[in-house]
Amino acid sequence: MYDLNGKVAIVTGAGGKNGIGRAIATRLAAEGADVVVTDISQSVEAIREVDMRDGWEGLPSVVKEIEAMGRQSLGLFSDVSDSAQVDGMLQSVLDHFGKVDILVNNAGSRPGKDRVPVIELEEEAFDEVMRVNVRGTYLCSRALARHMVERGNGGKIISISSGAGKKGIARYAAYCASKFAIVGFTQALAQELASDKINVNAICPGLVDTERVDFIASALAPEGESSEEHRAMMIRERNLRVPMGRVAVGEDIANMAAFLASNQSDYVTGLSISVSGGSEMN
Repeated sequence: MYDLNGKVAIVTGAGGKNGIGRAIATRLAAEGADVVVTDISQSVEAIREVDMRDGWEGLPSVVKEIEAMGRQSLGLFSDVSDSAQVDGMLQSVLDHFGKVDILVNNAGSRPGKDRVPVIELEEEAFDEVMRVNVRGTYLCSRALARHMVERGNGGKIISISSGAGKKGIARYAAYCASKFAIVGFTQALAQELASDKINVNAICPGLVDTERVDFIASALAPEGESSEEHRAMMIRERNLRVPMGRVAVGEDIANMAAFLASNQSDYVTGLSISVSGGSEMN
């Protein structure tokens, strides 16, 4: 266990019931942090029907979970790719908590029209991936780095890249480009902020069994095969290819995020760490 008592964390893209963001947010709370969770939408359309039947409400449900653990929480709806909304989000957090110690850049674009060969990839689909994954990471990191430097107490910035940020995958060109960009951005920012005792690292998961797999399956399923069937096939095939025998779950990524958020990682910066059961080893 890590001691995050007295720390304030922001986790973006945390509204999914089975998502990485929720797993990280609740893990940081379990370690003692007060946690702000953000997402882009509070509409029912953004919540899967199966989750709604279980009473899942998105961000409000995550806030309730964190508060039930005895920690303070705040749920904010904001677009990470909009600088005004990012600045407004940070100001709301500062008004409520007075500081931020940890940022987790987890928000990501929804897979769909971008999962095609490059010769079929439309500009707007490419731009959407870059807008959320790269611009969003840049804007949130810039805003929080400014606060952390001005405050002078150090901090932790953690971004979610991907195994696809280290190795290209056919039909994932836009996504790969965005996740490779996060790796480079992390290395540059880590060097810039090291003297301010701000650690900047990235996590590179392999396939994680979250809602995103539903969207990927819908985009990639061949004619005559349902998205549910294709999803099951994806998980089966990846389980066979992962040396440890299974795809990741959100808690696997949250474990690494908790370490990187703690003082145990004070001498670790600029890394992009694979959490993939051995399927990526660089």
